[in-house]
Amino acid sequence: MRLSEFKALTFDCYGTLIDWESGIMEALTPLTRQVGRTLTRNEILEAHARQESKQQLVTPTKKYSELLAVVYKRLGEEWGVPTRWDECEVYGQSIPSWPAFPDSAEALRYLKSHYKLVVLSNVDNASFAASNEKLGVDFDAVYTAEDIGSYKPAARNFDYMIDYLQADLGVERAGILHTAESLFHDHVPATAQSLSTCWIYRRHEQDGFGATMNPGTMPSTNFRFTSMAALARAHQEEAGGDH
Repeated sequence: MRLSEFKALTFDCYGTLIDWESGIMEALTPLTRQVGRTLTRNEILEAHARQESKQQLVTPTKKYSELLAVVYKRLGEEWGVPTRWDECEVYGQSIPSWPAFPDSAEALRYLKSHYKLVVLSNVDNASFAASNEKLGVDFDAVYTAEDIGSYKPAARNFDYMIDYLQADLGVERAGILHTAESLFHDHVPATAQSLSTCWIYRRHEQDGFGATMNPGTMPSTNFRFTSMAALARAHQEEAGGDH
């Protein structure tokens, strides 16, 4: 299998292109500094993953920014810290401040000349628009949880993406390479949909799964890179160094 076989790269955004874990840690500081014990980075991220995943299941149509406000409230309860709703709402509105990974914009600019670039994200449209300013590329399509009415790893999110890619961009399932960091949100359901997958393993130097849930059985992936820059270099090398 070669990278050049595909017509579209479909991306998870947060964790793959946007450094949401750093964004989450910074935005949670007003809460975590009030906890009566020292929490490790992974403890914070894993608690966030657990509360977020539970909330996405019970309120699948809630906008992501509003859902994050509930997550903040639940984390306060879990850690024994009283919270005001206005503080929860501030956290929900923090997504635009989450930074892009340093290599994302340049890699996307390169890949744009070789593929259709598409986003499939567990986010709302306004929040993604703010993040997209940091990525500096016009995506050919953006499919959000707000559009679809459910959150990954729900199969219907992938059904929606596959249907719209075929109808609007003329890209068949075999021409899609789903590119993501999260095994739980992306690689497990994408594999179940018989999509080819590329793992951007941003957390390769860290233990655990961070802000995503443990996927259980590890899914197989067709490609694995530790950064978007490494993916772009691999395509360049495959293409004989053509820029």
